[in-house]
Amino acid sequence: MAEEKSHAAPRFLFPFKPYSIQEEFMTALYNVLEGGKIGIFESPTGTGKSLSLICGALTWLRDFEEKKKLEAAQLLEDCAPQQGLSQDLQNSSAVDCKESEAKASGGELDWITEFVQKKAERDLVDKLKDEELKRKRREERLEQTRNNVQLKYALKRKRDEDDTEHLIQMSREVVTPGQASSTETLDGEDESFVLADYESEDEKKPKDSSLSDEDDLEEEHVTKIYYCSRTHSQLAQFIHEVQKSPFGKEIRLVSLGSRQNMCVNDDVRHLRTVQMINDRCLEMQKNKRADRKHSGTEKESPNRKRKSRVTCPFYSYEQMQFLRDELLVEVKDIEQLVLLGKEMKACPYYASRYAIPPAQLVVMPYQTLLHSSTRQASGIKLKGQVLVIDEAHNLIDTITGIHSYKVTGSQLCCAHSQLSQYMERYRSRLKAKNLMYIKQILYILVNLLQVLGGKVGQNPNTQKIFQGGTELQSINDFLFRAQFDNINLFKVQRYYVKSMLSRKLFGFVEKYQVLASKPNDTENQKGSKTAALENFLQKLNEKSAGQVTPHEHGEDLEKEQPVMASPMMQVEGFLFALTSTNKDGRVVIQRQGTVSQSSMKFLLLNPAVHFAEVVKECRAVVIAGGTMQPVEDFKDQLLLASGVSADRLAEFSCGHVIPPENILPIIVCSGPSGQQLEFTYQKRDKPQLLDECGRVLVNLCKVVPGGIVCFFPSYDYEKQVYTHWEKTGLLAQLEAKKKVFQEPKKASQVEQVLSEYSRCIQHSSQLPGLVTGALLFSVVGGKMSEGINFSDDLGRCVVMVGMPFPNVNSPELLEKMAYLDKILPKTDGKNPGKLLVENLCMKAVNQSIGRAIRHREDYATIVLLDHRYTRPNILNKLPTWIRGRTQVEASFGPTLKAIGKFFRDKKTSGDVE
Repeated sequence: MAEEKSHAAPRFLFPFKPYSIQEEFMTALYNVLEGGKIGIFESPTGTGKSLSLICGALTWLRDFEEKKKLEAAQLLEDCAPQQGLSQDLQNSSAVDCKESEAKASGGELDWITEFVQKKAERDLVDKLKDEELKRKRREERLEQTRNNVQLKYALKRKRDEDDTEHLIQMSREVVTPGQASSTETLDGEDESFVLADYESEDEKKPKDSSLSDEDDLEEEHVTKIYYCSRTHSQLAQFIHEVQKSPFGKEIRLVSLGSRQNMCVNDDVRHLRTVQMINDRCLEMQKNKRADRKHSGTEKESPNRKRKSRVTCPFYSYEQMQFLRDELLVEVKDIEQLVLLGKEMKACPYYASRYAIPPAQLVVMPYQTLLHSSTRQASGIKLKGQVLVIDEAHNLIDTITGIHSYKVTGSQLCCAHSQLSQYMERYRSRLKAKNLMYIKQILYILVNLLQVLGGKVGQNPNTQKIFQGGTELQSINDFLFRAQFDNINLFKVQRYYVKSMLSRKLFGFVEKYQVLASKPNDTENQKGSKTAALENFLQKLNEKSAGQVTPHEHGEDLEKEQPVMASPMMQVEGFLFALTSTNKDGRVVIQRQGTVSQSSMKFLLLNPAVHFAEVVKECRAVVIAGGTMQPVEDFKDQLLLASGVSADRLAEFSCGHVIPPENILPIIVCSGPSGQQLEFTYQKRDKPQLLDECGRVLVNLCKVVPGGIVCFFPSYDYEKQVYTHWEKTGLLAQLEAKKKVFQEPKKASQVEQVLSEYSRCIQHSSQLPGLVTGALLFSVVGGKMSEGINFSDDLGRCVVMVGMPFPNVNSPELLEKMAYLDKILPKTDGKNPGKLLVENLCMKAVNQSIGRAIRHREDYATIVLLDHRYTRPNILNKLPTWIRGRTQVEASFGPTLKAIGKFFRDKKTSGDVE
């Protein structure tokens, strides 16, 4: 009976007695994982969401592994038919049985059916024995790593010996200079830029013969949980929560990151761009394989010395295996892993990837998981695994952003010029197939520039655009207009990948750019043709400087595309996007000013096309966040559109841990003078409305202690309001009570403003006077609307000025609305496009107002300045824990009275305590 009870109500390991909502969260999560469902989980910040995720998911994983182990042991013991096996074990063995039964029902002999069934059982037993053997070997190895101190000392001795050997080798090279001159060395480097014969199989990675024959590299993936979040700081915070949890000592966790974050080779990690770091790392690996191949197969002539290649001393398979085991026996974040990698002289980047198969919990950023090629390159296998996506309120935008590509006229000109020079430089060395594809790509670049109204061979900064504007076209129409609809872009895409054209072109340009920047170098004595090439590339780079970065005004850096070091890489991404299905995307053509300022962007309309693979492969998917309302977008655009059936979806939303009396949300319909508050695009610039908004804030500053955070719909509107209040004297009235701060546009200045804002509030509380705190003007969707905690006195009141609807005249948004209107039915008589606009607005509002309440003892007021918040369709999109406490006030007097009473009560209760 006890056994049955444990299945019905799992016993969760938790560091303390959980709140009831945490218990409910973990139970719902457990059921989603056990049932193989897709769950949307909402748990406000301050309710212990991370800990609930960790303990709920890892409790399920513990029970799952235990159940699987018991069933396997039972089967191995009696080798009986698997009548009592769990669904997971049955699925792995019953395919052949089902096929044989189907044939038997068609009239085949019973002995054939029995033979096939017994063979399936024998195969399952063999598989289970093999898995059990691997599991025992893995556990023994990790236990040895955990306890065998002598082994660590032996490894340290070996590293010291290797260092000594390396120093001796370096001294020999200094004493006996190489035979080759510097020019020959450069020619050798040039050799690496030449494209391999495309018809051969040379591009495939040769198998590293030095790798151990053990099945570590090809180790079967155990059932695991993949956890991803937006930023490295959020991932580090999650790992620290795991370390503090009851699972911290036993869980096998690995954290994945980029080479930029994990490289320990000083010569590589100090390179200027991510792409240079990646290329140098791959080049060093290639050199190591080549050296090993030569040393094993080639006898060197005494008169001919082979050129030594630069290799990475940290790329040692043996040491990386030791590092892999070290990170599996104890939970480590990326910083701890990097420090250990330096100490052990092993590469953390590759050690972490070797650790994926045996790991139980794999932690990584969004992009690693959501981008298919990055996922495959990292060695992530989702088949039958559990996926948890945290901080998922912007999941749709993230997927859309990762798979949308923008290329400017400057990048197109630069890519064409670089590729032309490359082809001229190596024409005699390139095979016919390579030349054919390079000419095809040059043809495509010429035509793309023509669409923007530009020409190759001319400076894009001086080519004027006489007919500006924005156009939006389907993929097929765009290809026809660009006149390369007859080119098979799938073949071009395959060529890019196999030949590594963008990488080789990048290395080629980087080399000559660096050489050209050293005028006194002896290399300048080379032939005039090469020198001219260097100077040309250097000037080209100078001309295109500042045009490559795709950052847009006021955007959050987290949401942007990574900066591409090479124009060709950006072009490559854009061309890949054009292979999408016609209905899933659009091309936005924007002409303005000059060719260099003009651009074309692939806009992904259907994020489900990239998420479908993830959903289909995973056993279960959990999409979690502090504020997930409204959830219709997730269901309609992402999950149902990915082919998920409605019965596989599960929703969970919990209240807050704070007492109901600790929050006071108020919708304010009118200001102190009776002016209705309606900040529509048509009315929000009126002086009388701006004055009324200012008077509301002046009154709030009189009754609210500590800090007030006021959110505006945009940077431009915030600036307009601030300027108006400066002229009318309202700003001076505000500053009499609260010191005023403005959110900076530069991310680098955010920390400074926040620290000054915090210091001002702290100072005011310690030395009471006329100034009672600070007022911070922020922007919805800006740098302070997400990820910043305005806890306690930093945010006793959050004010939302108006409703931050997106720009409905944006061609991209109009196209997205039209697309949804085509594929989705109406809801309550409303078009899906209009619902999208409402949902985007309310997602932004919910993220902003959620900044105030950050823990159980916190308290704050939330003031929504716009009568439109009273509309049922808008009110229902607020988070449940806020909506249930929201008051609606038609006039301002009762509003101020309620807020004053709220803070007086808090002060009184605080004094009593």
